[in-house]
Amino acid sequence: MHVKKGDTVQVISGSDKGKVGEILRVYPETSKVVVKGVNVRTKHVKPQQEGESGQIQTFEAPIHSSNVLPYSTKQKVASRISYTFNADGRKVRMLKKTGEIID
Repeated sequence: MHVKKGDTVQVISGSDKGKVGEILRVYPETSKVVVKGVNVRTKHVKPQQEGESGQIQTFEAPIHSSNVLPYSTKQKVASRISYTFNADGRKVRMLKKTGEIID
């Protein structure tokens, strides 16, 4: 997958298009990611015990990883990823537009 947990990404399609957030969780088996503040859903929870009141909980639902692009916070631009090798010979991810190393 082109994104990892902790990356800052921008949503490029869907109802939350243009929003920027951090990846909280990655599901590689289904190619989905959970982004902070994106695709927020509400869930009505019934009371569990007698006398307790119900609740309305909000949570971020997963979205497909193809709908997000890595985002450069310095240059304020989203870009695709290219893989390159640094001076140590390690394979690292680099933003194509800015040349910024992510890893």
